[in-house]
Amino acid sequence: MRAALALLLAIAAAGAGAAAQAPVEAHALHAPQTVAGGDGVRRLYYELDIANFYADSGVLKLTDAAVYADDDARPLATFSGAALAALLRPDKELEADNSLAIAGGAHALLLIAAPLPDGRKAPHTLRHKLTFKTAKGDLQTAEDIAVAVDPRPPVVLGVPLRGGLWLADEGPGHAQSHHWGSVIAQNGRLTIPQRHAIDFFGLDAQGHAVRTPVEKLAQSSVEDWVGWNSEVLAAADGVVRDMRDGVADRKPLSPQEQPEELSARTLYGNFVVLEVRPGVFVHYAHLRQGSVQVKPGQHVKRGAPLGRLGLTGGAGAPHLHFHVSDNASFADSQGLPFVFDSYTSAGHSSESEALNNTSTIKLAPRAPKLRRRMPLNGDIVGF
Repeated sequence: MRAALALLLAIAAAGAGAAAQAPVEAHALHAPQTVAGGDGVRRLYYELDIANFYADSGVLKLTDAAVYADDDARPLATFSGAALAALLRPDKELEADNSLAIAGGAHALLLIAAPLPDGRKAPHTLRHKLTFKTAKGDLQTAEDIAVAVDPRPPVVLGVPLRGGLWLADEGPGHAQSHHWGSVIAQNGRLTIPQRHAIDFFGLDAQGHAVRTPVEKLAQSSVEDWVGWNSEVLAAADGVVRDMRDGVADRKPLSPQEQPEELSARTLYGNFVVLEVRPGVFVHYAHLRQGSVQVKPGQHVKRGAPLGRLGLTGGAGAPHLHFHVSDNASFADSQGLPFVFDSYTSAGHSSESEALNNTSTIKLAPRAPKLRRRMPLNGDIVGF
């Protein structure tokens, strides 16, 4: 019976002239929302969890992934080779043949940013086609993997910091960042609280984050960092749902202890969590000791001071960790996209350039003002 069934399946596949169906299960961790980035491109950011379901089926090698909007025949995006490698978390890489190997019974995660063409309405559903090679070199596919799109627009926020230039480090769109790439398995589900998180580093007029020479950064003090002690603001009217103060500021680049659990109190240091609309929470972390000015349950207005930028919790240098999620807690939340109603775009840089005070960083002499955009990784923004 088993042999006859296998023969029938092989004949059907050959007759249709199509690759066999891959024994995989795939789903999204969270429904994406359409959001415009600092480059003006609208994208949907989400993750596709792909399981090679049967433990004895052998390794499947993913070679191509295509994303379609609704019933469109032309894909929004296709990923293979270097483009496929860019979707992987920091602990994963492609094989020598540019494929992603998924062992039998194992799974892999693709962190996808699907762009929408100008004028194209946001889709209701994203469809996916995945192409695999087996250990024998045969092709297998998984098609019409559907991901529902959340039709709600992202929350619109005011500025989180008072004035100055800021580097959006480890920011949205960077799959290898410690933000988007940090997946948490807890309470029976996978979450990515920091899906769209940004570490804001203060910059001087030359685009540098620290005054100390790069070879002496380990000897720097918090006062050497441009963003240190900057005023942190409520980005919208809201209610304080959680906060902490009293954690001492650390020396920059000093060793950090590994937390025993993943929570706001083990990672954030001094912090504020602000609920700005039902189910939308803004997280501010690493605030300076003694600077937090609000209490749980307190109503605050947009622009109100919450605290000052410091170096507490899981941070190597002074910066503001900022993200939006659907829960006041850390591990039990999914990160949500957001846009600032207005900021200036002063250029683009990297963490390594910003930390080297001899580097030449090109800043726009007349920075254009952007409206309702989400800064992307490496953007230099002005508030």
